[in-house]
Amino acid sequence: MRWMTLLTTLLFGTLFNLVHAQSGNTVDVATLQAELAKGGVQLVDVRTPQEWSNGHIQGALHIDWFSDDFKERIGELDKARPVRLYCAAGGRSEDARIMLREMGFKEVRDLDGGMSAWKKAGAPVQK
Repeated sequence: MRWMTLLTTLLFGTLFNLVHAQSGNTVDVATLQAELAKGGVQLVDVRTPQEWSNGHIQGALHIDWFSDDFKERIGELDKARPVRLYCAAGGRSEDARIMLREMGFKEVRDLDGGMSAWKKAGAPVQK
């Protein structure tokens, strides 16, 4: 019985740490809006040119995840300043976040739910 209690405690502790660690990787729409209003955040849209032309977040820099020069262009950003990434739903921006951290960027997060979440929240879109 004692062994089972210890195992259960260890399991829940590990799950809590995993969930807690992942929550620091994304921002929600309201948080991103507040950060953009405050300034100092480098916002990058990693979607395709077609997706970009259908609407994007004002002030975003467009660097297509699928472009041959993605890593080169992203490397031109200031590694010491916060970076926020977004794509359509969150997959590509998550991959980009991992790459940027490996490149030495200090604070990188991606928009939870991507542009879909942004539009669903009724946030402004620029064309």
